[in-house]
Amino acid sequence: MEPSRDNPLARFAAFWWGIGVVSLFFVVLLITRLAKGGADAPDPLEEAARLKRLEVRAKVDESQKSHLNSWTVSQDGSTVKANPDAVFDLIGKQLVASKPTASTDAAQVVPGSATAEKLAAAPAGDTSAVDDLTAPAGTAPDAAVMEKGKQAFMLCAACHGLNGEGGPVGPPLAGSDWVAGPVSNLIRIQMRGLEGPITVAGKEYNFPAPMAPMGAASSDEDVAAVLTYVRNSFGNTAPPVSAEQVKMLRSEVGKPALKQADLIPVAP
Repeated sequence: MEPSRDNPLARFAAFWWGIGVVSLFFVVLLITRLAKGGADAPDPLEEAARLKRLEVRAKVDESQKSHLNSWTVSQDGSTVKANPDAVFDLIGKQLVASKPTASTDAAQVVPGSATAEKLAAAPAGDTSAVDDLTAPAGTAPDAAVMEKGKQAFMLCAACHGLNGEGGPVGPPLAGSDWVAGPVSNLIRIQMRGLEGPITVAGKEYNFPAPMAPMGAASSDEDVAAVLTYVRNSFGNTAPPVSAEQVKMLRSEVGKPALKQADLIPVAP
């Protein structure tokens, strides 16, 4: 501002005019707030949400209170109510008194362990009953089952060849006397796997690695389908395999791999 135009009185008036305007603004704001009851009107949605939160909290508190007052536990074969402080002591005693159950899952059984020996010594399923259920010779397989078995065989083909001709790690299935033999042999091999030398169509095969139990993780229907496909492909002709027959030998899962001596002999 130029000194010639500087007016102290004008500056003084402008200062107090500004103070007055600001003060008037706050006075108006205060009057408006007091007219509304001293607080902003509540939002209906926020109020509804607040009430709902209180309702849920009350239910949670009531539920927790009922559980904390007494716990339901099993003791000596009966269900009883117990104080929470006593429950931990009871559970501790039950855990100490309990004994772990040995797993019979083949993937968890330690080779050479007592469980493995027990499984190996267990009697085989009734193979004669399984073979008695085999359909008469000349029975044609279901087309849908054959298609399902063909798809499942893609995994088997990695070792046995796409046309069942065999390979470096699996014997041939085409023209195999075992394939056309007793159904129980094939199902048990699927459930337990096979190791050691085996003679197929007069030729001995002895692979470095055993066959894995491919059927252990498959359904009865899938095992029946792939076996039916193999028995009626690659020049083989034999009655189909049923899911019921597979189910009868499902107990073979988890037992050690079979050897040729464990199978029902077949005519070469």
